[in-house]
Parts: sequence; C-alpha cells; structure tokens
Amino acid sequence: MNSINSLSNKDKVLDISVNLARVSDWIFSETKNSRVDQFLAETREYLSSMNSEDVSDKFRPTLISFKKEFEKLLKEKDSVGKEEWAEKALTWANILQHRASIA
Repeated sequence: MNSINSLSNKDKVLDISVNLARVSDWIFSETKNSRVDQFLAETREYLSSMNSEDVSDKFRPTLISFKKEFEKLLKEKDSVGKEEWAEKALTWANILQHRASIA
C-alpha cells in the first residue's frame, strides 16, 4: 500500500469513492460485514490527510460537504436502516468519482 501522503488528491478521492462503493455493497453481506469498519477507517484516514486548502477551488465545497456527511454516515451506520445507509454511501461514492478529476 502506498503512503497516503504520497497520493494525489485525485487518487485519494477515487480511493474514497471505491471504499464507499464497497462498503455500500458489503453492508448487506454478513460474510463481509467485518470489513466495513476497516474500509471506513481507511476512508477516514484518507479524509484526514486532505486539507481543504490543498484542493482546487472547484472541489473544495464538495470536500467540505463530504467531510460533514461522512461523519454523519459513521454515526448513523448502526442506527438507520441498512438500505438507507448504503444508498447514502453509494451516492457519495458516485459524486466523488465524478468530481475526482477536479480535486
């Protein structure tokens, strides 16, 4: 695994997107459920390595919004329905995938 700090913002955003898509899928799987926390922790690590001043002006609002929503996702993981939670995670995965090129 590459050092997180050596990755470009675009790569970090794409990794976050992939993690969220995986977690969204795994949230329904009893066999992969243990991996959910691992990938959420990795996503948190990527996010904490990204400073909003280090991203493009076009991407900054997305990053700020996602950081807030990600914290909500973490808090709601066990308190809302699986389908609702997975849908929110997948929606953000798609948003970040499409906006990664401007990070």
